Amino acid sequence: MRTMFSRFVKEEDGATAIEYGLLAALISVVIIGAVTLLGENVSSKFNTIATEIGAAQSLPGG
Repeated sequence: MRTMFSRFVKEEDGATAIEYGLLAALISVVIIGAVTLLGENVSSKFNTIATEIGAAQSLPGG
């Protein structure tokens, strides 16, 4: 029993897998945040452009 416990304490494979999992989760959160922020900015820009195009087409000769 003591040997099994000391082997468990020395084992680092599980800890490494957990660290990789946490790192992947953190990277995912950062990517989702960046895409959300960028998506809102791009959407706002496209709406502004669409409004400007619509206004230009409603002018005489447009």
